Amino acid sequence: MKLIIATIKPFKLDEVREALTAIGVRGMMVTETKGFGAQSGHTEIYRGAEYAVNYVPKIKLEIAVASSMADQVCDTIMQTARTGKIGDGKIFVLDLAHAARVRTGETGEDAL
Repeated sequence: MKLIIATIKPFKLDEVREALTAIGVRGMMVTETKGFGAQSGHTEIYRGAEYAVNYVPKIKLEIAVASSMADQVCDTIMQTARTGKIGDGKIFVLDLAHAARVRTGETGEDAL
């Protein structure tokens, strides 16, 4: 099993969710977050005063999948979330040692 953690631009969330559902992903966790990378934030003007925005809003997706699906899920996220501009996001893939469904007690890939 693999845990895929992806950060994407907020306006891409619905499109990514639909694409993942179409390939068989049955669930994910979504968190609104802030961060910075190559973008290093930006400046904005509010009521005539310029100020620095050091963190950019992002969406973090956490998706647990069977190992055999990990590459397909990553490819789908990359293709769907890509705008070609700086700040499109990152994807991390981690080994998932154990998973359990609380309601039924199922474990391993059955719990996904």
